Amino acid sequence: MSSIEEAETLKNRAYVSLHNAKRLFEEEEYDLAAFNIRRFCQLILKYKLLVKAGTYPRTHSLLRLMRELSKLSSSKNLENFIDSEIMFLTRIENACIVARYFPRRYERREVEELLRFAERFREVIENI
Repeated sequence: MSSIEEAETLKNRAYVSLHNAKRLFEEEEYDLAAFNIRRFCQLILKYKLLVKAGTYPRTHSLLRLMRELSKLSSSKNLENFIDSEIMFLTRIENACIVARYFPRRYERREVEELLRFAERFREVIENI
């Protein structure tokens, strides 16, 4: 698979994950919706890094991926976004671990806020 094909695959999977998160939210599957929000964020970051740098770190850390992407941007928008949204970023980063290993259940209001964050995140990342 070429880098272009890989990039398109990452982008498509990212947006499918966001779509799935919204659908799962409506179906009241809040844990899976949160997991898909995280997957969207991770994949769209890897897509952007692959397009801009030709590669991306093999990590699941949203913060590391965002910091790598911010190094490639002349604008401070991404760093400002990280600073202002750090609580949401860490909550989403933990969604994968929580969904897999802990008996904790996400509540509707939590995931509703995570979906709002995902839209803000999408807008920032798309404009880099």
